[in-house]
Amino acid sequence: MPNSPAAHPTARLSSGIEGIDDILGGGLTPRRMYLVEGAPGTGKTTLALQFLLKGVQENQVGLYITLSETRDELISVADSHGWDLSRFTILELLSDEGLDPQYEQSVLHPAEVELGETVRNVIQQVAELKPARIVLDSLSELRLLSQNQLRYRRQILALKRYFATRECTVLLLDDNTADPGDIQLHSIAHGVITLDNLVHDYGGNRRRLRIAKMRGIKFREGYHDFTLDTGGIDVYPRLVAAEHHQEFSADILSTGTPGLDALLGGGLIPGTNALLIGPSGVGKTTTVVSCLVAALKRGQRCVYYVFDETLSTLTIRCATLGMDLAPHIESGLLTLRQIDPAEISPGEFASDVRESVEQKGVQYVAIDSLNAYLQAMPGERYLLLQMHELLGYLNQQGVITMLVLGQHGIIGEIQNNIDISYLSDIVVLFRYFEHQGEVLTAVTAVKSRASAHERSIRQFRLSHRGVEVGEALRDFEGILSGLPAYRGGTALLGATPHVIDTSR
Repeated sequence: MPNSPAAHPTARLSSGIEGIDDILGGGLTPRRMYLVEGAPGTGKTTLALQFLLKGVQENQVGLYITLSETRDELISVADSHGWDLSRFTILELLSDEGLDPQYEQSVLHPAEVELGETVRNVIQQVAELKPARIVLDSLSELRLLSQNQLRYRRQILALKRYFATRECTVLLLDDNTADPGDIQLHSIAHGVITLDNLVHDYGGNRRRLRIAKMRGIKFREGYHDFTLDTGGIDVYPRLVAAEHHQEFSADILSTGTPGLDALLGGGLIPGTNALLIGPSGVGKTTTVVSCLVAALKRGQRCVYYVFDETLSTLTIRCATLGMDLAPHIESGLLTLRQIDPAEISPGEFASDVRESVEQKGVQYVAIDSLNAYLQAMPGERYLLLQMHELLGYLNQQGVITMLVLGQHGIIGEIQNNIDISYLSDIVVLFRYFEHQGEVLTAVTAVKSRASAHERSIRQFRLSHRGVEVGEALRDFEGILSGLPAYRGGTALLGATPHVIDTSR
């Protein structure tokens, strides 16, 4: 499997963040020096604190050496997350005098004989504490004190040798204040973790990280979304569908509507996804809900991700159509999730879907609608590729996925701004058409990779009994254009014989 973490015989050291450990295939290689780089505000300090707190949980001594932030600032950050920093040592390396240019000093002289008072204090602390985990925050102050690149590189190499003799795992934090083309630290560090903070025109910031380098282990390449909130950093590893296959039954399951089952060649098949396309108000969402209700009655768990409307509007509308969702929500079989696409990253959304499937045993996933998901994140490149991986993952897990895609227009020419029909196994098309002064609805299956589906066009109607799908509209021509010609006597849903005009 390309880019997939591989097992490694050497014992790993947890980074304190589950997502990073997953990306690295188990964690960091112990007793090495790592660089964590990123602009101010990307989460370097929070990551470092989680690294040390994880060591405390494993009965490892930790040391935080700060050259930039004060002890009070670190404690304030920790308090906002509910953390207790008294369980490891914080050493403020530089005093006010040490920042004055006239007190120029070499942090580590190669012979280690002309160390300044502050550096001797560091060595004394390391010697006394014998820490297993060390954080040095940040390298920008060392860079300024060094005054030239040669001295700076020699000091970093000296630090590396010094800590290596003490069998420490070290995180060096760097705020990217140096020349963007200067990557000499990358060659010195055993591994490099890069943090980014992207600001779009609308919505919250999007944070992401990537492993720029990691010697000796296989890791998942590319960018991975993460969030920084109360409680620390949560990383959402990039989803690779090929890594998540399991056996499942492929028996066809009913949609709960006989006419729709006949149209689809028997129903829906686990491990496939169905895309419902049509104009606004045609009944796509209600059709999805009716399929979920049929699954819920079979005792299957379902999750419905709602992007367009509020949950209260959805539940009220479904109840008026005879599909009361409240009992299923109370039983725990149905989970409704209101999603704000301006505040959630694609990686976080995919992680939530994975949690629903793997931890809660969800067998039906509905996403309503793709218009909101795809168009509300225009700054996210390759969003369709991410959706392709998500759908591939759900198919590999034997989940039935239902997607809703709205189209512009009512009758006549209808257009798509987004075309993801090539991603879908089943495509169900809804259309309005006019007949005797009424706007009616037709439905047809235009694609199915999983079964032999009907090619007919059937009438579709919503009533107090829910979804109804009638017989094939064989007496009409031009239904998909919206202006059909009626040439027969087939009764329509809800129509009485005297209403049907057979003279045309």
